[in-house]
Amino acid sequence: MHRMLCAAACVLVCSGLVPASAAQQRQPHSASSAKSAARSQDPCSSLPSKWQRHECYDFHHSAPGDEYFGRLKISYLGIDNTAHDVAIEAGAYTIDPRLIAKLMFADEALHQWERKYPGDPQLARSYFMMIGALRKVYTQDAQQLTWAYMQHVISVYPTSYFAKALRRDIALGFTEHWFALAQICPTPLPTPSPGRGRRDEPTASPTAEPSPVETPTPTPPGQPKIDVITPPCVQPETPAPEVMPT
Repeated sequence: MHRMLCAAACVLVCSGLVPASAAQQRQPHSASSAKSAARSQDPCSSLPSKWQRHECYDFHHSAPGDEYFGRLKISYLGIDNTAHDVAIEAGAYTIDPRLIAKLMFADEALHQWERKYPGDPQLARSYFMMIGALRKVYTQDAQQLTWAYMQHVISVYPTSYFAKALRRDIALGFTEHWFALAQICPTPLPTPSPGRGRRDEPTASPTAEPSPVETPTPTPPGQPKIDVITPPCVQPETPAPEVMPT
């Protein structure tokens, strides 16, 4: 009896007298509803031209001008202004801790901005301006950070103007510059006084030995050249004479 009922049901479905199952009826409707839901989540998909969709995407992924980042609460415009001002104040180069501190606070805000708005189209420009300021800071940390940011812009924003400009700089030759630690000047040896009643015999002047020539360290492929600048030696401090109380 059960088999007869199943066979009758199959005949009715195949002949079209009985509609298909509810799951089969809902399948086209669920697919269309998923597409409409995706369109509603993407506000830029309904725009007619590709350029309008691109502009809409940039707008919805950009940080607002009145949002602030980092401990000093710097906006993205403030980050660019800080890098621009430090690059001017540094001149040819700088190791001024005041300027370095300003750059580090702006760098902290830049990283927080990138974490929150990774698709912001203005990030490439801000990194490029930060590179221009860091290149003038002649410390090892700043120079190595400059090279890391150059690689970051080239890899993350390869089609931008800033990546093309950095690739051109690297092709022309990029060199890191930083100052070595200053050494204390050597103490000169005391000159012996001539003995009383004794005639000093002329002594031959010692022949000055040629200064050793530093052999530059070969640069590994894919790495920048390094120029370590040796500063003048520092005179040792002479202790002040103690004054005995009277």
